[in-house]
Amino acid sequence: MAQKTVEVEDKKTGFIRGLGLLDSTMLVAGSMIGSGIFLVSVDIANQVGSTGWLLVVWIITGLLTIVGALSYGELAAMMPKAGGVYVYLREAFSPLWGFLYGWTFFLVIQAGGLAAVAVAFATYLGDVAPQVKSTAWIIPPIDISRNYAISLSWPQLIAILMLILLTFINTRGLQFAKLVQNTFTSAKTLALLGLIVICVIGLRGDVVAQNFSNMWTPQGVKPFEPGFEFVPAVSAASGALGMMIALCVAQTGSIFAADGWYYLTFTAGEVKEPKRTIPLSLVFGTVLVISLYLLANFAYLFTLPFSEIQNAPDGRVATASLNVVMGGVGKIIMAIAIMISTFGANNGLILAGARLFYTMARDGLFFRPAGRLNKRHVPGMALIFQCVWACLLVLPRTRSYDETGAIKLDLGGSPEYGSLYNNLLDYVVFAILIFFVMTILGLFVLRYKRPDAERPYKAWGYPVVPALYVLGAAAIAIVQFLYKPKTTWPGLIIVLTGIPVYFIWRMVNKPMKEEEGAG
Repeated sequence: MAQKTVEVEDKKTGFIRGLGLLDSTMLVAGSMIGSGIFLVSVDIANQVGSTGWLLVVWIITGLLTIVGALSYGELAAMMPKAGGVYVYLREAFSPLWGFLYGWTFFLVIQAGGLAAVAVAFATYLGDVAPQVKSTAWIIPPIDISRNYAISLSWPQLIAILMLILLTFINTRGLQFAKLVQNTFTSAKTLALLGLIVICVIGLRGDVVAQNFSNMWTPQGVKPFEPGFEFVPAVSAASGALGMMIALCVAQTGSIFAADGWYYLTFTAGEVKEPKRTIPLSLVFGTVLVISLYLLANFAYLFTLPFSEIQNAPDGRVATASLNVVMGGVGKIIMAIAIMISTFGANNGLILAGARLFYTMARDGLFFRPAGRLNKRHVPGMALIFQCVWACLLVLPRTRSYDETGAIKLDLGGSPEYGSLYNNLLDYVVFAILIFFVMTILGLFVLRYKRPDAERPYKAWGYPVVPALYVLGAAAIAIVQFLYKPKTTWPGLIIVLTGIPVYFIWRMVNKPMKEEEGAG
């Protein structure tokens, strides 16, 4: 009988190259599909105000995502190392730029995303088990200032336990982690496809006629108030400029729902034949997910009048669509589907994200223990640091006030609390766009700085297509800066806090030797 062999890259890294083409594609798709696609179309519908423009928002996001994947593929094939975007920015510009991305990623993007997805899992569990509700307190909210509190509810505890469980699974080795990833990505892809098929079968002819007979006229939209006096207030209904602004602002939700596709690049040190596999997986995974996302929005439009999409209870447009076709049982089925989706998404994020912190630690720019692999050839301490910070972000709450300055109350008459991680994620969407632009610009810089470097795969349509990506993403970022300053400025501040931290770490830490901590 042939013995199963474990392929180790080399003694310098200790990583096992155990991710094949299917595994890598599953990681791309699984990291993208979380809870966003089932929710964010409500906000987008309210921003653009019509069926046609709702679909255009998702098409723009799809084009940006696929073009980004095509461009990142060249960088990944050129530098198939653990760390992904951090490495590309470091090599194209400077270690400072790489660190600023890694710092923002650790502080907010990764930990905030993990916290948000974990709480979404626990929230939808409440649809199946009603006793798990957001006000089922273990420790009621303790106000620590006018704007912030801290609490522990059953959903918060379940979210923390989920993060700990998935972190433990990932510390047991790549084979175990990828088994979980492949299983849950397959399940949630089928669940999303099932939602689409059910809604198409149960489509309502009158609704389809209503939604597609007047596709381009905005309705029920509010003006976007600018953050600067020299910028005019506009809405999707105020002409071409207003619609352009609306399309850019609406990208916040769709980009968030499609985010995570580049996480595969963080695991490049564990991919088989990375120079071929990573570019293919990025393209296959993004095309698959974006196609499903577009079809899901058609499914919503086949079952719900546009005004009902705009006013879906709690933003749960997928649940509302399924309820139309299947009645009350649709809510339970949708809750189970989203729980599967969020569990699989967090596994992929946990698996990949820790590899970035591992690479930063080896460069002397993160906690040194994170730069070592455990006996199962994975960065165990990096996984633990990531878990601890994500769990801590689950606990803080934000306090909400109405226009008169009075505390907002929920339907039960109790003070209404939000979640800090949601605010943080709003803040960094702008920063994420900036880093996307910088990474694609790095493609041009490295073509100039290293013209003779081996490039097993070259970005499709270079230089025109990557340049169009830069222009499109930059335009979205500028509009968000002008019309959403309350969220863009804090995002920039979070990024800039990394500058003094970078120089402090450079003074107290040294890069790790190649042979140190290699499994």
